[in-house]
Amino acid sequence: MDSNKKDLSQPPGNKRRFHIPTVEEIEKSRVEAEKRLAPSTTMHEVALDLSTSTLQPAEAQQGSPSSKTGDVRQPAPSFTTARAMATPAAQTTSSPTGARSYSSKVVQVNELQRGNPLLASIRNVRWSFAKDILPDYVVGRASCILYLSIKYHRLHPEYIAKRIEGLGRNYSLRVLLVYADTDDSKLPLREINRVALLGNMTVLLAWSLDEAGRYIEALKTYEHRPPDAIKERVEDTYMARLNNALTSVRSVNKTDVLTLASNFGSFERMAKAGADEMTLCPGIGDLKAQRLFKAMNEAFVQTS
Repeated sequence: MDSNKKDLSQPPGNKRRFHIPTVEEIEKSRVEAEKRLAPSTTMHEVALDLSTSTLQPAEAQQGSPSSKTGDVRQPAPSFTTARAMATPAAQTTSSPTGARSYSSKVVQVNELQRGNPLLASIRNVRWSFAKDILPDYVVGRASCILYLSIKYHRLHPEYIAKRIEGLGRNYSLRVLLVYADTDDSKLPLREINRVALLGNMTVLLAWSLDEAGRYIEALKTYEHRPPDAIKERVEDTYMARLNNALTSVRSVNKTDVLTLASNFGSFERMAKAGADEMTLCPGIGDLKAQRLFKAMNEAFVQTS
């Protein structure tokens, strides 16, 4: 044989020090590792051990004592494996009932509300059923709604108290949405209001399903907005504040306020004037003058 020819049976001088396993070899190593490890070892640790044990030098795989029959020595744990073994087991445990991951894009609806005709009135926001929530509707990260119709309350008067008790101290904004679907609802509303007060609930009364649906839509729409978004805006001028104050008196309109301001000049003179002086202004009759006089002179709190 020609000595100049290279002997292909000999490995090259710069042979690779690491063996890159195939998918079949990884699967085979995983099965073998499961058999070697103790039963108390978790599958998470097995997967991490495989990630460090498969990429071993070729010489170590061929000549290492661990490859001999009967030797069950395990590879030394890597830093990743040690960190995984020290990780608390709470990461893999299931969340308790009612601790569902919150979605800010939809209204979460309890499965108990399936078939409720109220759902057809929720048109302007998206909603979806959720199995593991405590309230009937979740409209914010800390906002929830319990729904109750007066007819159902008359049949099951203990129902709403149990539902409120089941909420515990969860949610900071707790709304009890009551649908008045009976003609005589005075006595039931008094009972519901008492239960809601004891359970730290805010009562919203709806006289139709469409109105109840709009309440749910509004609570979801204004979830991330400040309270000023629904607060009445009054211009910070003298006439704007005078209009806001005097038009709260029954039958007094903005034209009457402008007439009174033109004749008396200031609110102080207006408050000191008598009812007969107010009747001298055009458009101010006896009844309207008497109401204005009482509003400005009667005490805010009546004492017995």
